[in-house]
Amino acid sequence: MSAKKTNKLKILNDPIYGFITIPNALIFDLIEHRYFQRLRRISQMGLSYLVYPGVHHTRFHHAIGCMHLMQSAIRTLRVKGVEISLAEETALNCAILLHDIGHGPFSHALEHSIVTGVNHEEISLLYMQALNEEFEGQLSMAIAIFEGNYPRKFMHQLISSQLDMDRLDYLKRDSFYSGVSEGNINSERLIAMLNVVHDELVLEEKGIYSAEKFIVGRRLMYWQVYLHKTGVVAERMLVNLLRRANELSLKGLVLPGSKAFQFFLTNQISDANFDSETLKTFAKLDDYDILSAIKDWISHEDEILSSLSKMLINRELLKIEISQTPMSDKEFEQLKVSKQKELGLSSEAMSYFVFKDSIQNQAYDSSKSKINIYFKNGDIADITEASDQLNLQALTKPVVKYFVCYPKK
Repeated sequence: MSAKKTNKLKILNDPIYGFITIPNALIFDLIEHRYFQRLRRISQMGLSYLVYPGVHHTRFHHAIGCMHLMQSAIRTLRVKGVEISLAEETALNCAILLHDIGHGPFSHALEHSIVTGVNHEEISLLYMQALNEEFEGQLSMAIAIFEGNYPRKFMHQLISSQLDMDRLDYLKRDSFYSGVSEGNINSERLIAMLNVVHDELVLEEKGIYSAEKFIVGRRLMYWQVYLHKTGVVAERMLVNLLRRANELSLKGLVLPGSKAFQFFLTNQISDANFDSETLKTFAKLDDYDILSAIKDWISHEDEILSSLSKMLINRELLKIEISQTPMSDKEFEQLKVSKQKELGLSSEAMSYFVFKDSIQNQAYDSSKSKINIYFKNGDIADITEASDQLNLQALTKPVVKYFVCYPKK
């Protein structure tokens, strides 16, 4: 590591939390690393800016915000008598800082089209292992906490659970940048109410109303922002566009694009062949590679590729209809026949422009982990049992909606 910078205890100014302190030299060096700096060029919310013009914040913003909340959580727990060593503190900060480092550009669209065999959590772990090698084992404890292998269970819950630092930041941050105030949760209050009992993360009973608002806020943010119908159709069009580009590239057509992007277009990537060289190439990929390639593809001779590219760049999106019940196969076939006649689409093009699927929203999933409420008498209960808010029980059930997309006239 070069020692060109002497002042490594810098302060960052965040629009949500104000000043954020970088606590030590290791974390400073991780933030300075090219793998982490790449997150500045990856949007936190993909194509959601087509709906909410303000959501141009990046994964870099989010990761730094999560680290700030982790620092607050550690301070709170120490005040309440939970022993956390300096080494554990650094490991927790490193683990939450790097928890999303494996996200690619337009992450979820990429995972459903080009890099299909490996998800961003697995890539995050690969990056952490590569960085651990480079930093001579200083991230070993952080990796153990991230994977859930560290003996103190509550530490993993701070990284990944129903009430982790990741969720506490992204809901508040995405609410701020989108302007959707329903997601503006009280993360400071929730953190102030955290405690540890029998090595489990719990929320003191005084925080129950903040937790209720957190769960309801998460439900509303999913329907209003993350699963907004315009965002859904835009992302599905991007998936179809990348799938088409991948198909053409595998047939031998050379599409315009950066070397890193072409590598993923011309190779079928799975967890079996995602090696250290693939990881280095993936690190060169960001939003700019994808968008600049799509702009070039507008003039491509393949009609499917050029049409989808033009529609996405100019925000001329497919029509989407969402309903509580799925369209029957018979109705869907009739829709395809009518659209094929109306628009003169080839049979091959139909699957790219006329399709149906579903979306799901589950605000609270108690099967994965629980938000446990800790009462003064020592009792612990899941929030759905502890709350007098009857609607909360309903929010544990997944809600599925069905959609169909097709070209406008």
